[in-house]
Amino acid sequence: ARMSPATELAYRIGAAARRQASWVQLCKFGLVGGSGYLINLAVFALLAGSLDVHHAIAAVGAFCVAVTNNFILNRRWTFGPGEDPAHFQAARFFAVSLASLGLNLAVLELLISSNLAGDLASQAIAVAVAMPFNFLGNKLWTFA
Repeated sequence: ARMSPATELAYRIGAAARRQASWVQLCKFGLVGGSGYLINLAVFALLAGSLDVHHAIAAVGAFCVAVTNNFILNRRWTFGPGEDPAHFQAARFFAVSLASLGLNLAVLELLISSNLAGDLASQAIAVAVAMPFNFLGNKLWTFA
């Protein structure tokens, strides 16, 4: 019998978790993500702080710069080029990243509108919240 999509996804995640190579990829993804995180925060600080751009627009600008950095590094170093052409992977990476950006913007807006943290701290938290979704989407779909 054929597995349901949810069961198949759970099986794939479990199988990947048992392979050492998956943990190496996770560490590399974390390092690439860390560089993207710093780039994201630096661009956000420049736009929102120095240039007084609205926080949501600054977050989108920061996302664009960071996602470009992350795609290039993840394709070349973390996951390798794989079988699919770069433009297919880039489209998938961008789709996963857009979904992560949606989650990032929702958390950012919640934190800022609730006065729980300042702009930069809220962005730092929001990016961190979106990271696990981003890794799984890219490991299981973009670079599968």
